[in-house]
Amino acid sequence: MAWSFHGKAQLGGLLLSLFGWVCSCVTTILPQWKTLNLELNEMETWIMGLWEVCVNQEEVAVCKAFESFLSLPQELQVSRILMVASHGLGLLGLLLSGCGSECFQFHRIRWVFKRRLCLLGGTLETSASATTLFPVSWVAYATIQDFRDNSIPEIVPRWEFGDALYLGWAAGIFLALGGLLLIFSACLGKEDVSSLQMAGPRAPPFCAPANESNDSFYLTPRPRNLFI
Repeated sequence: MAWSFHGKAQLGGLLLSLFGWVCSCVTTILPQWKTLNLELNEMETWIMGLWEVCVNQEEVAVCKAFESFLSLPQELQVSRILMVASHGLGLLGLLLSGCGSECFQFHRIRWVFKRRLCLLGGTLETSASATTLFPVSWVAYATIQDFRDNSIPEIVPRWEFGDALYLGWAAGIFLALGGLLLIFSACLGKEDVSSLQMAGPRAPPFCAPANESNDSFYLTPRPRNLFI
């Protein structure tokens, strides 16, 4: 099967969106959103995520889930909601884009409808990118504000960036690139369909001029057994 440039753009957008969606799911599960190193005990490290807080002591991790959603800081509450919404938008965008791609062949689906599915899927992927980048960036901003807070004594340990934040930024970028590629491929598909319609053969008229003689003009009807 020969892949056109339109099909290659769709495939690239689907792969980037799928990779970004998987990274976003992993980011939500990981507890390494924030890390805290104690100077008095270097063997003990605290990590905090959206769902639990863990303490690592000599390669032994003890985790405890948050008991109440309302007891969390505001940035973590909003991050939970937005990350879950990002997974739903990303998955729905993948399904719609897959049905609208050239890989999915179904004789009852018209090209115009498939192009709209691909366009809608790309829009959902870019929305999933925004709902991933916003909570990750908000948690990073709150961590910086707490780290630079002069009202807290210098002896008190400060929270720092965890590895999950970097993975979340990468997931948002992949989702954005995949969504933009899908939208771009949908625009290319529109141009291809319009060019094919302009270049396609036209059906002959129902009546055609037969001959002209003695200043008279006759119309010869098209045979009924002629099929195009």
